[in-house]
Amino acid sequence: MGKRPGHCYRECDRQPFMRKRYIHRQPASRIVSFDMGNTSGDFEVELSLVGLERCQIRHQALEAARVASNRDMTKTVGRQNYHLRVRVKPYHYLRENKMISGAGADRVQDGMRRAWGKVIGIAARVKPGQPLITIRVNPRHIKPAMAALKKAAPKMPTPCKIVFDKIDPELKRQMGIGV
Repeated sequence: MGKRPGHCYRECDRQPFMRKRYIHRQPASRIVSFDMGNTSGDFEVELSLVGLERCQIRHQALEAARVASNRDMTKTVGRQNYHLRVRVKPYHYLRENKMISGAGADRVQDGMRRAWGKVIGIAARVKPGQPLITIRVNPRHIKPAMAALKKAAPKMPTPCKIVFDKIDPELKRQMGIGV
């Protein structure tokens, strides 16, 4: 049986569940690394991909966005010319109450009585305006960084926009960036 689609778990419709005490099989996070590129470099410009709505982002979606943006940055500017960081961590456990289908299934299970569900994955809870991915670069690599964040945006279940966290106002005016 395949995974349910992401829209089944996008909404923050109940309290976050993070207590590991009641979870016997904790799912491993798919996110390989939260920091990529040159982590100790001194960069002048910082861009972020910001989520615009309150939602939950599954760890598979975060990993897909990380891979897409990291691959684009590595190909265009090289590994030493940027620092990419995934800013949200998946802590919320997602549960699913699997239902049996077929002949005689109604005599085997209780349906919604005592429905707790088994853990099927983890997700990050995101507030509106919260940065999801941040890239630090030098001024000559601003355009490739924006392109990399644009490739990561469709992987997220929320509409996103690119925001400059740190940039020189004079440089911003020279490039004609109005953010």
